[in-house]
Amino acid sequence: MIRSELIQRLAEENKDLTLMEVERIVELFFSEITEQLAKGGRVELRGFGAFTTRSREARMGRNPRTGESVDIKAKKVPFFKPGKEIRERLNGGGD
Repeated sequence: MIRSELIQRLAEENKDLTLMEVERIVELFFSEITEQLAKGGRVELRGFGAFTTRSREARMGRNPRTGESVDIKAKKVPFFKPGKEIRERLNGGGD
């Protein structure tokens, strides 16, 4: 599912909201998650999972075309840990 499909589905299920209102809500939801992660925080959605960041060390990589060594800087990457209910559903435990 992509963002536009999510917005469309939410609009269909919430007839009292306009498409623009639903779009704004989805945008706000994702921007708040991003903002919190950028601050180094954690976002936990009970029954769904938790978003955090993890640090990656600086390292040497290789350019796949030339084989030349390339310095890769240290960085933070987003990480998602699914909640128990999602894991159970994915593994056939909760139909």
